[in-house]
Amino acid sequence: MDNDTRQELPAGRGPETLPATPDPAVAAQFQELLDGRWAEDRNRIREFLDDEFFRPQVGLPIGEAREAVLERLDRMRATGMQRGAFGADHGGTGDTGATLTGMEMIGHADLGVMVKSGVQWGLFGGAVEALGTERHMHLVPQIIDLELLGCFAMTERGHGSDVQNLETTITYDKESGEFVVNSPGLSAEKTYIGNAARHGRMAAVFGQLHTPGSDESHGVHCVLVPVRDADGNAMPGVTIGDHGYKGGLPGVDNGTFMFDNVRVPRENLLNRFGDVDEEGNYSSPIDSTNRRFFTMLGTLIRGRISVGAAAGAATRSSLTIATRYATRRRQFEGVPGQEKRLIEHRAHRLRLLPRVARSYALALLQNQIIERIHEQEKLIAAGEWDVANPSDEQTWKQREMESRAAAVKVAATRHATDTIQECREACGGAGYMAENLLTVHKADSDVFTTFEGDNTVLIQMVGKELITAYARGLSDLDPMGIVRLGVENVGDVLRRRTAVPMAVQSLVDAVTDREETDIFEAGYQVKLFEDREANLLRSLARRLRGAKKMEVEEAVAAVDGAQDHLIACGWSRIDSMLLEAMVEAELKLDEGSVGKRVFEQVRTLFALSVIDEHSGWYQEQNILSGVRTKAVRAAMNDLVDSLGPWADVLVDAFAVPRALVDVPMLADAGVGEVSRN
Repeated sequence: MDNDTRQELPAGRGPETLPATPDPAVAAQFQELLDGRWAEDRNRIREFLDDEFFRPQVGLPIGEAREAVLERLDRMRATGMQRGAFGADHGGTGDTGATLTGMEMIGHADLGVMVKSGVQWGLFGGAVEALGTERHMHLVPQIIDLELLGCFAMTERGHGSDVQNLETTITYDKESGEFVVNSPGLSAEKTYIGNAARHGRMAAVFGQLHTPGSDESHGVHCVLVPVRDADGNAMPGVTIGDHGYKGGLPGVDNGTFMFDNVRVPRENLLNRFGDVDEEGNYSSPIDSTNRRFFTMLGTLIRGRISVGAAAGAATRSSLTIATRYATRRRQFEGVPGQEKRLIEHRAHRLRLLPRVARSYALALLQNQIIERIHEQEKLIAAGEWDVANPSDEQTWKQREMESRAAAVKVAATRHATDTIQECREACGGAGYMAENLLTVHKADSDVFTTFEGDNTVLIQMVGKELITAYARGLSDLDPMGIVRLGVENVGDVLRRRTAVPMAVQSLVDAVTDREETDIFEAGYQVKLFEDREANLLRSLARRLRGAKKMEVEEAVAAVDGAQDHLIACGWSRIDSMLLEAMVEAELKLDEGSVGKRVFEQVRTLFALSVIDEHSGWYQEQNILSGVRTKAVRAAMNDLVDSLGPWADVLVDAFAVPRALVDVPMLADAGVGEVSRN
């Protein structure tokens, strides 16, 4: 245990007193932080979405709901947002960040439109461009302009996240020069496929590739299969099913596919990472089947990033509605004859404001992951990063990118599930009215924890990347370095491998052994988060130390037995990344400004809410005492009291288009003008 985190430390100074009258200019400052690099694109989409046309329509029959979403998707073409997802040589602009930001913004409005756009331009279009070659690029302009509506047919009834073991077969017939696509059984049925039930005309179908003379599959590959003709009828051998009503997203036409020896031309194989010539000979620039598989999936992580982004946007819309209701709705007497506004009740502030703070952290981290994927894809487009044959450093960067994308998706979607429900409850009966949109956002966002990777599976991926990065750090050390590790904090190795920003690290390094460390200090908060991450990782490494030497079955059992630990490690990494993102953003604000003082409290509220959630662990590890964790809870109370009058300012910074949050309950009886006192 480090001296700077031992248990006898006092709570600190408490929050500064903020101006009694909130300054609306602070909202603009915070919006600038939250909007990030593609602020101009955000504002352009905001203006476009500030229209009743884009508000979810409640209660439509399923057929009308589907057509309404398609109509909105068609309207979105005018923004040009989708072109960024595709290279300039194929009719796009190559501005990945602009497209992902645009899809995030759609999440403020209608998650059905976001999902539909993600299927069309992200998954289907992404598969064609990322997995195909020049012989397929003539399709890209058609995909961009919605002339060719497509599907991404990966998931099977018997194989959800287990993509490597898909059952669908793609078999080359040398005599005809065609691939034969077949579903060998009911467990191979493609399920939950967006665009399948109604609008899709072509599907990117994933399955096991077989060639003549080879008993083994060449692994999972993707082939383009026409599924409907121009009149909307199923193609021969293609059986299409309709999932009908789901828990939400009524405007997304999810359905199923079964293939009965459907024949497609050899050229329909998306052959960037694996090809079959006319004679049936297989070739690939990547020798390893496993590496080929993960390389292929790694090119498609934009979908995962956009899911997290859109979930975050829907959450911010919900928080905006619930917070504005709280600052206007009166309930229960304060002084005789005068009812208090909901936000004036501490319990209500504790329901909303820590979640507002976490939404800030998630939005800032989302910006970082979008920037990283944007820069990476620029390198790929420029020929400076060969996806099929990356350098060792690029391989590690790709893995870290995939881990971060998984982390952000997990964090944002779990937060959405928790927060939108809390927003609904915080608005009482009014929150249950569909016209006030909270139930709509709740229903539509619920499945986000499942698609693009189940959260429980993905959080383990984050933990595995941590342990892999740690092991790599050890492998880079000479024998003396390994000896030194006995006295070196494991967090030091971790930081070298997870790229903690220098500005953040300097704050951590400034934390001394003094016993007067203030829990409001950013460096101290980051240190506490790092302690949790490092301790969990070190103990996980001990649990898995012998797995490499075990027989396969024993090793699998050992890893399975450590799943709870792996998940805890994953969450510790996520929380660290979130806090680091907030600290980085805070450093951009002018020292001593009102905005800086307010943001410090928002950051501290987030940090303390996480510490409070894991207070039992901190006490078990003898890092914090019971007295100290009580002080954390007391400080949270003080913080929400301090930030309560600023609640509207905090959500105004989300800058959700007015048409999307101007709901009836904000003008109903019992609602008054917002108080700034």
